Amino acid sequence: MSTINISTNVYVGLGSNIGDRFSNITNATKMLMKLADTLTSSKLYETTPYGFSKQPAFLNSVCKLSTQLTPWLFLHYLKGIEKNLQRHRVFTNSPRTIDIDILIWGDIVLESQLLTIPHPRFHERMFVLDPLFEISPTLVHPLLNLTVGEMRQAVQKKEALQVRSSPVCVFQ
Repeated sequence: MSTINISTNVYVGLGSNIGDRFSNITNATKMLMKLADTLTSSKLYETTPYGFSKQPAFLNSVCKLSTQLTPWLFLHYLKGIEKNLQRHRVFTNSPRTIDIDILIWGDIVLESQLLTIPHPRFHERMFVLDPLFEISPTLVHPLLNLTVGEMRQAVQKKEALQVRSSPVCVFQ
């Protein structure tokens, strides 16, 4: 009897605003590659902090990857990557060496104490929508039934978040 391994497209947001931000994002992306069959990364975007504003600017990116892991096992590995890169959770929206969030997992909708998919607030945040738009502008939010482009346009009308795109591409 043979087994069929089916990969799922997963979108992950990465952010860093303390230490060597570029290395933190690059190293996290390299570690994500070990969990993926394929991986595409957006450019890096330098953004103003969201929530707690008295902290350094962030570098953000989004990766699209294909994996055969379950969301729960993938989350376990993400927490390991954050720990490996010295992530310390001091308070909500505090400065961090790395933050890795699952944004979308195929068309799965999941809500638990440990994991909510799609990420409950990514559709409100330009620091996620801009890099996500770069790599998947027509991706559809499984609950809102809006494309990334439509969500981005709605947020642009509400806020003027400073986002500067870096010419650096981590991985393609």
